[in-house]
Amino acid sequence: MNPQNNGTLHATIALTLISLAALAPGLAQAQTIKIGVPVPLSGSSAAAGTDILNGAKLAAAKINAAGGVLGKQIELVPEDDACDAQTAVQAAQKLVDAGVVAVAGGYCSSAALPELTAFHRAGIPYVLDASTNPKLTEMGYDNVFRTIGRDDEQGPFAASFMKNSLHVKRAAVIDDNTTYAKGLAQNTVESLKKMGVDVVYADSITPGQMDYSPTLTKVSSLKPDVIYYTGYFSEAGLLVKEARQVGLKMTFMGGDGTNDPTLMKTAGPAADGMIITTAPLAQFLAGAHDYLDQYNKSYGQGPGPYSVYEYDAVDVTAKAIADAKSAKPADISAALHKITNYPGATGTIGFNPKGDRSRAVYITVVVHNDQFEPYQRQDASGKWVAMK
Repeated sequence: MNPQNNGTLHATIALTLISLAALAPGLAQAQTIKIGVPVPLSGSSAAAGTDILNGAKLAAAKINAAGGVLGKQIELVPEDDACDAQTAVQAAQKLVDAGVVAVAGGYCSSAALPELTAFHRAGIPYVLDASTNPKLTEMGYDNVFRTIGRDDEQGPFAASFMKNSLHVKRAAVIDDNTTYAKGLAQNTVESLKKMGVDVVYADSITPGQMDYSPTLTKVSSLKPDVIYYTGYFSEAGLLVKEARQVGLKMTFMGGDGTNDPTLMKTAGPAADGMIITTAPLAQFLAGAHDYLDQYNKSYGQGPGPYSVYEYDAVDVTAKAIADAKSAKPADISAALHKITNYPGATGTIGFNPKGDRSRAVYITVVVHNDQFEPYQRQDASGKWVAMK
């Protein structure tokens, strides 16, 4: 190649690069706004993760049908964290690499904690829909928010129900040694002791076992009035089934990790009468009727417990993007902090300075005829009243 041709080639390449650079802003304008959804899509919590993702899809579809945000469509980017800390680190990094500007999701706190660290490092806001461990909003990060309550709110609520509604004198508390379950168990035990209830048993089981009868036999010998299990629904179903098989008659309760319909599939009739402390389920929320209809139409069944909180998490993230008039992560976080009275399907949403939901609500539900039915709540004075 002669020098003249070589120079012409270099000039052509340079002009091409300049043209591509000039086009880049236009290409960026055509891009979608990516929101990450880290949830368990494999393992024992896959049903819950799929349900949460379905809620995110319904929110994105509604937003996009109304024209999107800032003239762009919302694009969800799901990643499987398997409720496992190491897998969660990898899932979070994949979302960062994919260019998400915000994240709405989470289920197991044990996965959400390492995810949050990765998102904080990247400056990406994380709106949690189901992860309730207090540590998530106690690390001083300005990019974490919650549409759900905390374990140190649910623990005293559960203890008050046992003491003042069930009038128990002796309680057994069992966890599954996960971050979420141990946190809820600890907060419940502390509250029970303060209320003068004798905690006769407080220990962990190992998830994944098929026989919990040794633990149940030991608990039975201590004669508690109630057993409160703070782990997840997969083990809860086996525990209550085996408890009834070995003749335990006391009240069996579960925390909000047990509020999944899979509980009844695992336990069968043994689940009847089990009482669960939980954030209000979609079917008991006045503002979630349209959501229930859409979920049933889209997926041929009713939603699980957290998909409506994920629906609100995506909605409130889109609201923050619109308010900020920007899809930059730092601007989204700043706008989320300013939200105080967003009318979500789960009620009014606002965030306190830590990022926690400022008006978290808990209720009790009871399993009856293979369904969750409303049971009791506290009124404004703290008195336990029946739910209609």
